[in-house]
Amino acid sequence: MREDKKTKPFTEQLREAAGDQWDRVVNHKFTTELAKGDIDKEVLKKYLIQDHRFLDAFVILLSSAIANARSLGDRIPGCQFLALITGKENTYFERSFEVFGCSDQDERMKIPDDSVTVNFCNLMREVATKGTLGEILSVLVVAEWSYQTWGEKVLPITNREVDFTTWEWVDLHSGTYFSEVVSYLRGLLDKEGTLLDDEGKEKCKNAFNRAIQLEEDFFDMAYAN
Repeated sequence: MREDKKTKPFTEQLREAAGDQWDRVVNHKFTTELAKGDIDKEVLKKYLIQDHRFLDAFVILLSSAIANARSLGDRIPGCQFLALITGKENTYFERSFEVFGCSDQDERMKIPDDSVTVNFCNLMREVATKGTLGEILSVLVVAEWSYQTWGEKVLPITNREVDFTTWEWVDLHSGTYFSEVVSYLRGLLDKEGTLLDDEGKEKCKNAFNRAIQLEEDFFDMAYAN
């Protein structure tokens, strides 16, 4: 018996609406090459330099979700995740830049932002300052749920005989704690879905689809000449 759309969690409805694009992101060649440890080091270096530039906008986005959440109980897990993003994950970037010989921030900043980096940062800042809680959560859920999906998928094939720059990025996006983070964010958005009218739901869908498009574009960017 087919499950009625109205009984499905809002996040599942959004993912299904994204269709093949979601599948292209979570099955992108970047994810399997990274896990196997045979990704081209210049591809990974380019990806990490650009990805690190999301940090400020992402902190603003997550902070906005925390500030706009409906209760203290809804805020506390977000605060704990914010500490991870600005601590352990940021330290991973710094250690990786040492490996890739680009630890000098001034030298790294001479590399221009890619257009997809600019567009993604703009989206995060836009919804953080002008969007509803549902729109904020929609972008956050894409970022974290898509990464958890591919992280768990490639975890069994992850090669730990190579340097940490590959397998540690997989570990940061898999496992029990990260699963709890994704469940928390999805739970908040699912709750919003029960409270929104059709216009509000459409805004969330648009934010979700813009974000998943940018996720695909970002992986592709890493391979572009």
